[in-house]
Amino acid sequence: MVAKNRKFKSAIVYVLLILFAFAMCYPLIWMFFSSFKTNYEILGSYKLLPEKFIFDGYVNGWNGIGKHSFGLYIVNTFKMVIPTVLFTVFSCAIVAYGFARFRFPMKKLLFGLMISTLMLPNSVIIIPRYLLFNKWHWLDTYLPFIMPALFACYPFFIFMLVQFIRGIPKELDEAATIDGCTSFRTFRSILLPLMKPALFSAGLFQFMWTWNDFFNTLIYISKVEKYPISLGLRISLDSSSAVQWNQVMAMALVSIMPLIILFFFAQKYFVEGIATSGLKG
Repeated sequence: MVAKNRKFKSAIVYVLLILFAFAMCYPLIWMFFSSFKTNYEILGSYKLLPEKFIFDGYVNGWNGIGKHSFGLYIVNTFKMVIPTVLFTVFSCAIVAYGFARFRFPMKKLLFGLMISTLMLPNSVIIIPRYLLFNKWHWLDTYLPFIMPALFACYPFFIFMLVQFIRGIPKELDEAATIDGCTSFRTFRSILLPLMKPALFSAGLFQFMWTWNDFFNTLIYISKVEKYPISLGLRISLDSSSAVQWNQVMAMALVSIMPLIILFFFAQKYFVEGIATSGLKG
C-alpha cells in the first residue's frame, strides 16, 4: 500500500513537471510553428499547427534586406561574443584569484568598491562610457564590448569566482609552493582545473548576455554591415509597413539555436558551477 502511494505521488509530480515544462516551452513551440505560417494565420488564427508548412520565412529571412544577409549578422555576433567571453573568463579568474588568495593593502576596501559597482544601473554609466569610447575612436567597432572584458570589468563574475576559489582548500596551494611552484603556476596547474565548473558558468552567462544585448549594441554600433543579430532582427521590423512575421519568427528561432545548443552541451558544468562552492568530497 505504501509503495502504491509513493508511485501515485511520483506520477502526480511527474505530470505536474511535464505540464510546467510544456507551459515554459510553449512560446518557443509557438514561435517554431509560426515560422511556417502566413501573416493571416499568425494574426488571425489560434491554431498551433499551420494549415500548410511554408518555408519562405527561412529562405527570405536568411537572404535579409538589401545586400546584407542574416548570415552576416551571425558572423558579426560571433566576432563580438567569442573574444568577449574568452577575455571575461581569463581576466575575471585572475582578479578573483588575487582577491581570494593574496593579502595586500586595502584589500577589503577594494573588494567592497568592486561589489558596489553592481548597484550602478547601466543608464547611469552609459553616457560616460559613450564619451570615453568616442574619444578613443571605438565607436562602430566591437572594442566597447571586448576591452572591458579584457580588464575584468564584470564584478558579478569576479565575486562568483572568488566564492568558488574560497571553497578550494588552501593546503593545495601550500603543497604546490613547497614543490617549487610560483603563484601563477599554482593558479594555472592547480586552481584552473578545479575552477572549470565556475568558469563554464561565467562563460555561459557572458555568452548569453552579450549575444542577446540590444541596448549597448544600438548605442555603440551604427553601421549596418557591423550589426549583430539583435539589431539585424530589428531591421526586419523597420523595413516596411507590412512586416512578414514568419520571417521574423524564423530568424529569431535561428538566432537562439546557438544558445540552446551551448546550454545543452555545457549544462553539466553550468549546474556544478552554480550549485557548488568548492570541492566535492
